Amino acid sequence: MVADWRQQGICKDEGDPDLFFPVGNTGIALLQIEEAKAVCRRCPVMETCGDWAMDTGQDTGVWGGLSEDERRAIKRRAARQRTAAYGKQKAGAQS
Repeated sequence: MVADWRQQGICKDEGDPDLFFPVGNTGIALLQIEEAKAVCRRCPVMETCGDWAMDTGQDTGVWGGLSEDERRAIKRRAARQRTAAYGKQKAGAQS
């Protein structure tokens, strides 16, 4: 159940929820991202949180120790792998 893992997240008890939603990805925002990730690394539900963010397409914020850019890179990598696998499958079917 979604609510169960969120209740276990230590981020809910951190002072400022904005820490997990930096504006941008340069300058001071990079420090904020690293601070948020440090909280995530101490969290017992970090992996579940990251999976949820990927599965539900969370575009903003730090979730499960992953920044917005990191989640986008993971999605791009997975899409390239699917495309390559499809290309190999299609080529094999034509042989």
